[in-house]
Amino acid sequence: MTSSAQAVQKDVQEYYGETLQSSADLKTSACCPIDSMPVHLQPYLKKVHAEVQEKFYGCGSPIPQALEGMTVLDLGCGTGRDVYVLSQLVGTKGKVIGVDMTEAQLAVARKHIAYHTEAFGYQKPNVEFHHGYIENLKTIGIADTSIDIVVSNCVINLSPDKEAVFREIFRVLKPGGELYFSDVFTGRRVPKALQHDKELLGECLGGAMYVEDFRRMLRKIGCLDCRMMSKGRIALNEPSVEQKAGMIDFYSITVRAFKCDLEDICEDYGHVVTYKGTVAEAPHAFRLDDHHLFKTGMPERVCGNTWKMLMETRFSPHFSSMGDFSTHYGAFDCAPATGTESNAPSGACC
Repeated sequence: MTSSAQAVQKDVQEYYGETLQSSADLKTSACCPIDSMPVHLQPYLKKVHAEVQEKFYGCGSPIPQALEGMTVLDLGCGTGRDVYVLSQLVGTKGKVIGVDMTEAQLAVARKHIAYHTEAFGYQKPNVEFHHGYIENLKTIGIADTSIDIVVSNCVINLSPDKEAVFREIFRVLKPGGELYFSDVFTGRRVPKALQHDKELLGECLGGAMYVEDFRRMLRKIGCLDCRMMSKGRIALNEPSVEQKAGMIDFYSITVRAFKCDLEDICEDYGHVVTYKGTVAEAPHAFRLDDHHLFKTGMPERVCGNTWKMLMETRFSPHFSSMGDFSTHYGAFDCAPATGTESNAPSGACC
């Protein structure tokens, strides 16, 4: 790792280990208020220890559905708020692994393992926490194709080598596995002078990814189709931050991507899928992304990529399908719906 990258990591560790004492110390709206978590997750959050919640610095709620029995990896887990919510969702047959580079954050997470094991009614913990770097998960023993789902909550922007992070994610994911994460993105590239500003880095702004560079990065490592779940404008509430970066539009976006063999555009093979209504959290409709809502019992035409995201992943038991890849009918009009973005400054994509 270069000296510049090491300096970035040191600054981030200092900001989250020493400068910030709670989420109230943050200077932008990138961090979600606790009561903005989706309704179906709030009962699980109520069982998470107060100290863990107080030091939560995420920018979204990157917790997907249908998690029972899954092995989930949380990159940049901090004090473990999302890990402990996920612990309840994967159940006793599942497992949640948290990774973070800041020992002060991990100390809080580990301190409350016994508390949560008892609170959830488990005989033994189904969580573990590791000190390490998300750019190199091999150093903490995360094996190839060993993880069902990777989540991350406003952390990848802090990495000085984002391409390495995404390569590691797709290395450890099983075939059909999913990356589901929330992070800070921009509508333009952040000037180099601001990328190393300690305050902007710590506030998750200096390292924010330009959305088109993110798309190109995923294509480079072989992920040709990722989907947006939600997007919200981030307010710069601190004058010093506004003075430095007010010309940049920042967004908190939740993204999902699957480890499937996908094409670079949506193609039509005549597939039809029908949602069975069997995902516990979604009895009436299942949302794949910001432009695919599958109503229970209603057949829907889909592109080949969407078919694979549903039928070659953990969601396959919840859908029936018709069609195969024997006949190609041309490109599929699978464009995102308009009006999915909120331009009003907010608490982002909670």
